[in-house]
Amino acid sequence: MSRVRVIKIGGNVVDNPEALSAFLDDFASIEGKKILIHGGGKEATRLSKALDIPTTMIEGRRVTTADTLKVVTMVYAGLINKRIVSMLQARGVNALGLSGADGNLIPASRRNPEPVDFGYVGDIDPLKVNDTLLTQLLDKGFVPVICAICHDGQGTLLNCNADSVALAVAAAVARRMPTSLTFCFEKPGVLLDADDDSSVIELVTPSRFAQLKSEGKVSGGMLPKLSNALKGVEQGISSVNICHASAVTLPEAGTIIKL
Repeated sequence: MSRVRVIKIGGNVVDNPEALSAFLDDFASIEGKKILIHGGGKEATRLSKALDIPTTMIEGRRVTTADTLKVVTMVYAGLINKRIVSMLQARGVNALGLSGADGNLIPASRRNPEPVDFGYVGDIDPLKVNDTLLTQLLDKGFVPVICAICHDGQGTLLNCNADSVALAVAAAVARRMPTSLTFCFEKPGVLLDADDDSSVIELVTPSRFAQLKSEGKVSGGMLPKLSNALKGVEQGISSVNICHASAVTLPEAGTIIKL
């Protein structure tokens, strides 16, 4: 049975032209079926600043006002998505750029405003992800490139966490065929010391995650990343790891997440 690799690339790599080009060289060399999920928060933050639209983050997640939603849609579903698609086409990869609204790929529900109102932010049920569409695209040789803009089915776009999108997509594809999930970013894995790249935590389990969180050794954007990784292995994804973008071709590089 065919295997699928779902790979999520972080905004810090997307934001660095040289790093992005090197990553896409490696991604293009990966054989078989694959899906790319991308972030792009830094570029959205810069555009928001240029437009004098405030940016508010809570535990690594962006509060999305009506104005912020316009910015992230332009940046994620437009500029970044099509830039990556064009770069992959130049590398011989038949990439197809998608948002969660296209083909009803990823329906989402607006997050409950209690206890924190994140605005136009969506939560995703992996069971509602259109695994039929993804399977058809993969079988026809397309490489889906998916951004984190989803929709509520009622005509409203929603900003979703890109790690959550990667999790939901991988869990959906895993219902059809064996699937692995890799989170790639600018560090070699989850670090005990953010300033020491040699302090990679090689294995994270639920109990270890709880300990790291309570001790304040992981924070900010790493919290939802690890939380999503743990949910992934619970939902049938065959393997989940967090690694440097340059290690994307290596099996189980960086930090391995297991139950």
